[in-house]
Amino acid sequence: MNDMRLTERKVDAKELKIQARNVQVYYGETHAIKDVNVDILDNTVTAFIGPSGCGKSTFLRTLNRMNDTIDICRVKGEIMLDGEDIYDRRVDPVQLRAKVGMVFQKPNPFPKSIYDNVAYGPRIHGLARNKTDLDEIVERALRGAALWNEVKDRLHAPGTGLSGGQQQRLCIARAVATGPEVLLMDEPCSALDPIATSQVEELIDELREKFSVVIVTHSMQQAARVSQRTAFFHLGNLVEYGETGQIFTNPEDPRTESYITGRIG
Repeated sequence: MNDMRLTERKVDAKELKIQARNVQVYYGETHAIKDVNVDILDNTVTAFIGPSGCGKSTFLRTLNRMNDTIDICRVKGEIMLDGEDIYDRRVDPVQLRAKVGMVFQKPNPFPKSIYDNVAYGPRIHGLARNKTDLDEIVERALRGAALWNEVKDRLHAPGTGLSGGQQQRLCIARAVATGPEVLLMDEPCSALDPIATSQVEELIDELREKFSVVIVTHSMQQAARVSQRTAFFHLGNLVEYGETGQIFTNPEDPRTESYITGRIG
């Protein structure tokens, strides 16, 4: 029995980017995600909110098969990206992750130069024919991550020498350098100070012009600021999903209201 109450308008097929149907995730015998159904739209920021341990990050990782790296993890159900099943055996997870990029909670630049951090993905995926191509991809990605003007004169300095906020924007540049269609962000601001958080939030708003962005956040204020649609998870269930304003001001499920008003969480 699906535990979600649909609170959304009809979606035009052209807007759909990802469709998840009856998704279950198990860690060994633990049933971590239960029967999740959700449509994620293109050129939209979708926020996943809910208490710690509710399954929001676990579900996020199903969208680019990051759970494949965990031996005891099993995923059932169907996740379609542009109408194609990403769990089909013929799908190469490495190629999938070029299309569905990911930014993690803690900035994790490679121990390489700023340039090589961004160039890494395009190199391994053969996206550049020559050095000029690669230079253009790196500049475009750094501009897209609002970092170019800050680092253009020190591209060969180590990425680990940047500030925390700059490192996170470098990781975003690294993720967008492969030309993805979807960008997943797992609490991308939780390790940042308020100024860096504000910069990354502004960047997220710009990124949705080119990508479908899905963000897990522990901050309801952040979800309200950056997203157009919000999904509330609780105990492995997707309880409610709809337009962000409606979820925060007029939720249909009492559990959503209890979380938003601070009674659970």
